[in-house]
Amino acid sequence: MPINILMPALSPTMESGNLAKWLKKEGDEVKPGDIIAEIETDKATMEFEAVDEGRIGKILVAEGAEEIPINQPIAVLLEEGEDASAIADAPPPPATAADKAPAPPPAQPSAAAPAATAPVAGGKTKQTPAAARPQVQAAGDGAAGRIFASPLARRMAKDAGLDIAAISGTGPHGRIVKTDVEAVASGKAPLAAPAAGRALPMPMGHADEQTLKLFEEGSFEIVPHDKIRRIIATRLVEAKQTIPHFYLTVDTEIDALLKLRAEINSAALHDDDGKPLWKVSVNDLVIKALALALQRVPDANVTWTEAGMLHHTRSDVGVAVAIPGGLITPVVRNAESKRISEISIDMKDYAARARVRKLAPQEYQGGTTAVSNLGMFGIREFAAVINPPHATILAVGAGIPTPVVRDGQVEVRTIMTATLSTDHRAVDGALGALLLGAFKDLIEKPAGMLA
Repeated sequence: MPINILMPALSPTMESGNLAKWLKKEGDEVKPGDIIAEIETDKATMEFEAVDEGRIGKILVAEGAEEIPINQPIAVLLEEGEDASAIADAPPPPATAADKAPAPPPAQPSAAAPAATAPVAGGKTKQTPAAARPQVQAAGDGAAGRIFASPLARRMAKDAGLDIAAISGTGPHGRIVKTDVEAVASGKAPLAAPAAGRALPMPMGHADEQTLKLFEEGSFEIVPHDKIRRIIATRLVEAKQTIPHFYLTVDTEIDALLKLRAEINSAALHDDDGKPLWKVSVNDLVIKALALALQRVPDANVTWTEAGMLHHTRSDVGVAVAIPGGLITPVVRNAESKRISEISIDMKDYAARARVRKLAPQEYQGGTTAVSNLGMFGIREFAAVINPPHATILAVGAGIPTPVVRDGQVEVRTIMTATLSTDHRAVDGALGALLLGAFKDLIEKPAGMLA
């Protein structure tokens, strides 16, 4: 019986994906483990492996299609002995960001709707939880009736603070599509009048139309937000609104640290071409110091949940890496037990693959804390936003030669300022101070990181 190949959920937070490339074509034989497509998520481009054996009978979603909801059919697999006649009634492709194909509105589900199936006529089905199924329409109020809009249009309207019911649809049968939302958000199309008895909600801050009026027409260009930037914005707003941040700052002398770094790099092994296998950075040493500090102050190595506090035994340190359009935080696992050279090799690999969006979800999700370092840009001091589920994040500035007083004498030392952002629900002021003190001790006496 034909088998639906569904858009996979490649991470716990993934709701939809872009089909970047098909690596198999219709008629190709596949077996479990074969790479059949490349799927783009908000953070990475990932390979999609086949889990069944058979032949690609029909491709339902073309290369380049965007915002395909998870658990939606993207292709049909024929088992041994089956031919194309078995998929004559295969389902149409799901709505994408381009909204090229109209989708008939489904019946309005009840609050306790059962799981749905994605069938191929006469073939196998895949159970999909009702809560995970994208809705093509939603019920409006009694007077307005139902609102027909694509899932992408609804998400874009929500992100922009627009009432979907006040947008005029230009898609089939008046369906609201991506371009309708973009037109309203950019001020090129007006909002429709609200239904009788219903007031339009006001978005936080200036509405787009109000903002556009502040600038002379032709003096700016509107660049729509991409998926990465929208997700970053949503998560940062959520973090600042739901996590009670407080900040602790300390100055550290890093002259001994810089000397240790030079010694480690001078002792680096070389490959066959004579190139060193590692080149340790100050950031690598900061990662190691924070990991060990969490081991010295284990009550700060925690995650807040409503059910209880998660006390972590390992120091898994996320490290903010800039990528085109945003940032990503790959995680150095077991950083407390890794050699500094191992951390350096890991970070070089993570940074290179992050910039081409080749990190797997398990490489950038989770972690117990994080480091954000802007010292290479000359930034002396800043505070970072906590990245859930972490309870802390350390913001590190540049090492700057600074005059200090020692035994009544003025000396020049290299000072690096570090600011710890802390979730006050999980780590209070005294505990945060102990953690930052342990970090300072390891940075200023770096031999302790080699013990």
